[in-house]
Amino acid sequence: MSTELAVGVSRRNFLASASAATTMAWLAPSRLFAQEEGLVQTARKTAATDKITIQKLRGNVSVLLGAGGNIAVLPGRDGKLLIDAGFAGARPQITDALAGISSEPITHLINTHWHFDHTDGNEWLHSVGAAILAHTNTRKHLSTTTRVEGWNFTFEPAPAGAIPSEVFDDERTLKVNATTIALKRYAPAHTDSDISVHFTDSDILHVADTFWNGFYPFIDYSTGGSIDGMIRATEENLAKVRDTTIVIPGHGEVADKSQLSFYRDLLVGTREKVAALKKQGKSLDEIVAAKLTAATDAKWGNGFRSSKDFVGDVFQGV
Repeated sequence: MSTELAVGVSRRNFLASASAATTMAWLAPSRLFAQEEGLVQTARKTAATDKITIQKLRGNVSVLLGAGGNIAVLPGRDGKLLIDAGFAGARPQITDALAGISSEPITHLINTHWHFDHTDGNEWLHSVGAAILAHTNTRKHLSTTTRVEGWNFTFEPAPAGAIPSEVFDDERTLKVNATTIALKRYAPAHTDSDISVHFTDSDILHVADTFWNGFYPFIDYSTGGSIDGMIRATEENLAKVRDTTIVIPGHGEVADKSQLSFYRDLLVGTREKVAALKKQGKSLDEIVAAKLTAATDAKWGNGFRSSKDFVGDVFQGV
């Protein structure tokens, strides 16, 4: 998108908007690691005070920034369709934001993967009428006790109302609100449950946590993720998008192909450097001390994952 990110919204105005701060407010280190609480407990607790920003895109699609993972919204005569559920604690803000978009009820919810910042709101959204669709592995992880070592947290099975009632393994195409929506599974990347959601008529691609725009990503090795899988998923995304495609990342600002390409280069370059040093017998501490990501740390290292965390994730997978 050379001149506009969305209908009526210039790139300059978009990037200058307050959404940059609200999108990742819950990821600020001072909030995530307050006192003795861990990441999951703190993120859930602070969700009740997080601000949500509505960003209108095109083709009647909007995105809510700031409630956990980015939530895409498609309203219409079939009711509202949501991509991801955010935090349960952000229900009041999400409800107000959705009401500001349109008056239709919530009827459809698609989970892009199983992580809590994308599925915590499943139960309440189901209680107000949303049928939940996801990849088979999302239902598996939500239905069982699941440990995430990277967060030092064990998730208990989700309530029955939060479990997706419909799942698919590879691909699924929907027609909702006169809009075609193509769902496609990634090979294990961020987790083993990731999917992309393509609003084909308006060419908006929600790639979820295979892309973190402006923040070093988290790779969940506990449930199938890997650096190589993240790179494969990003290459797949790049092969699908055009210069005019709007790309919704799992976290961070709505993006375009050039930003996705920068992210790919960051993943590939870091992997190559870490792998080379590890092959030489360097320890993780020695590789972190080499400051391989110094050029991007000022922008990318101030969220959920520090440079050390990111390099550690890469080190684990090479």
